[in-house]
Amino acid sequence: MPRTAAELTIERVMCAVECVPAGRVVSYGDIADLVGTSARRVGAIMAGVGSQVPWWRVVNAAGRLPSHLTAEASRHWAEEGTRAVDGRCLMPRARADLARLAAEYEALAD
Repeated sequence: MPRTAAELTIERVMCAVECVPAGRVVSYGDIADLVGTSARRVGAIMAGVGSQVPWWRVVNAAGRLPSHLTAEASRHWAEEGTRAVDGRCLMPRARADLARLAAEYEALAD
């Protein structure tokens, strides 16, 4: 049975998140640009099925996650060496190389 457009978007978001290397983060908007959807849709997907992937590597543009996730995310960030202070990632230092991320995603998506 063919997959729906919504299922394909979810699959693409999950694949893109899995490409984010340990110790790095991206924003919802970065993932959205990569897979061709909106940042809001990426956030909804992460809220629904994000536990299946390293969700702590996808944050908002300010480097934050919803407050109920901050403590657990901070533990992951510390384990991975992600640059973070006071419950938020330092995006200029922690953001993944977006060109490399896109190349890896494209290789997996083919």
